[in-house]
Amino acid sequence: MLHPVGPLPAAVYWRRRLLVLLLLLAVLGGGGWLAFTALSGGSGETTAAAATTEASTAAGEPPALARVVPSLAGVRTPTPAPEPAAEPAPASPAPGDPCGDDMIELEVRGPGSVPVGGKPTFELVVTNVSSVPCVRVLDEGLQEIVMSDASGNRVWGSNDCFPENSSDTRTLAPGESVAFPLVWGGLTSEPTCTAARTAPAPGQYALRGRLDTKTSAETAITLG
Repeated sequence: MLHPVGPLPAAVYWRRRLLVLLLLLAVLGGGGWLAFTALSGGSGETTAAAATTEASTAAGEPPALARVVPSLAGVRTPTPAPEPAAEPAPASPAPGDPCGDDMIELEVRGPGSVPVGGKPTFELVVTNVSSVPCVRVLDEGLQEIVMSDASGNRVWGSNDCFPENSSDTRTLAPGESVAFPLVWGGLTSEPTCTAARTAPAPGQYALRGRLDTKTSAETAITLG
């Protein structure tokens, strides 16, 4: 093997062997260089990517994933409106308390029809409609009956010309009624009682009662 044998000079065979050896070294060296380059390039890219990420983080920029998917801490959830406070239930009246306007009922009673010039008697009726006894001031100065015509014009008032005063405070049992009679003279009047008083014309009229701040529904009356 070390001493070539053939018709050609020995130098030819040595050159051929040297050329084959050089080609083999070139192939091996080229493969190694490609492998080294591949490994060095991948490691460099990884290092560069890591360096870029670290630089972005150091600069205060959020990571790429955080820029795509928002953080739950940054999502604002609606705040529920506060529920309104419950209003306290009104206190029930106690026995012996004053009779409020909502605890009594007021009504005017009288004949359904009256001849012109007649002198009928009307009644102002006060009833305790609550479930407990209560106290109410029933002074005559707080009582009044007013008559109006079909257009709502005031025709007569019980306190216009003959106002009365008394001191009358009573305890009304549940369901108890008290009636106060009042005679109408059959003539018109006004609060100063200075205008001429005449008999109202025949027609339809309405009576409404009052006890201080409490008023009644209208009661129809016919003059004929």
